[in-house]
Amino acid sequence: MKKIIFATIIILVMGISIGNYLGFDKILPFYQQLTQDRLGNQTPLQPLAQKDAHYVGPQKCKKCHEENYKHVANSMHSKMIQDIKKNPAAVVANFSTLPADANFALKDAVYTIGSKFKQRFMIPKDFNGTADYVLGNYQWNVETQKWQGFKPWKYWYKDAYPHDNAELPTSNACDGCHFTGYMSQKKRVEPAVSCESCHGPGSEHVANPESKVYMALTSDPIRQNEVCFQCHMRNRDKRLDDHNMSEIFGTAVDYPAGYEPGMPLARYKKMAPFTPGVQTKEFWANGSARKNRTQGNEFVHSIKGQHGITCINCHSPHSLSNTAQNNEGNDLCMKCHSFGSPIGPHQNDLSAHTRHKENSKGSKCVECHMPKTAKHTGKSPLTVRSHLFGFTTPQETLKYKMPKETNACYSCHQDKTLGALQNDLEKWGMVNWENRD
Repeated sequence: MKKIIFATIIILVMGISIGNYLGFDKILPFYQQLTQDRLGNQTPLQPLAQKDAHYVGPQKCKKCHEENYKHVANSMHSKMIQDIKKNPAAVVANFSTLPADANFALKDAVYTIGSKFKQRFMIPKDFNGTADYVLGNYQWNVETQKWQGFKPWKYWYKDAYPHDNAELPTSNACDGCHFTGYMSQKKRVEPAVSCESCHGPGSEHVANPESKVYMALTSDPIRQNEVCFQCHMRNRDKRLDDHNMSEIFGTAVDYPAGYEPGMPLARYKKMAPFTPGVQTKEFWANGSARKNRTQGNEFVHSIKGQHGITCINCHSPHSLSNTAQNNEGNDLCMKCHSFGSPIGPHQNDLSAHTRHKENSKGSKCVECHMPKTAKHTGKSPLTVRSHLFGFTTPQETLKYKMPKETNACYSCHQDKTLGALQNDLEKWGMVNWENRD
């Protein structure tokens, strides 16, 4: 018996050692997530108790979840909408340079929208006796430190509204994503993206903690991402499935109206269309983003998304760590990927994988696999990183008539042509059949 036990231990140790050598130790923490049954995108996941619940605001959550509340309160989600009277410092725009033909002044604005890349201003206006807001005809570009004209009716719903900022209420264009509670219950419970935006209405949970709220972490990984995709995915009004634009004139909605976390997002959201090889205002012809807020559109086509990796595997859902501007770098990627492992990199060290010096920009995972392809406005620099996670070759950039700057190679090597850079990849053996015409 002792011999059998000893042999069993030896086999287990060898198995674990081989598994670790092959990189399975990196996959093990995600095993339960990656092997969950897929439930289908029409299956309701919202706890039954939430169906009759209403939104109560994050202060109610703070009493029991103080640490998470603190993280959310310090994140950019909590600062998406800010009350100017309560926090005058929220205004980052320079109103001394506001153009003379602006249809608003600072004194007219109640809320700011955004502050990191651009800032817009919400001005009160009644629509048929209902208190609402409209957006000023100028926005502040934080990245360029300049005012630029803003016409919200120029988006996909340009044929659904008069071409006048004063005729497009924010209740249809912005408030569903930016105000907690508005998307499904038409109440601006909290001027921020707060706890219930991701967990659903919490009144029943506050009354009885045993009554659960939606926890995306425990869901089918494909469905888990829907909490993020409700806003971080370019869309169309779902009614366009069986109506034309003229039939929803003046009421077109730029968010999945009626959705609450745990509900099947596919019932409420019509994804912005994309056809491979066709460039649109939102996507380059290879499917990578041209505009911000397209993470979901790209991710569902990525290998990671299709294999069960989720947004919160890389982003903390409360603190929102690992942004395009401030991320953990290669350490984040190496939590799952290790040299010589089945999920790569398959080389033995970083320089062998990238053909660049280990500490150079060319050896940073995000620079090649998440290049900056998109802008926050047409006059902004490229700051939005792709979530396709593939590698766009210089030849592909030429094929799809993409700006050279969107190519990871050219973004550093601007002294070379895309053709020369493609030749380098050929010499290195880094071009496969799928990259050839």
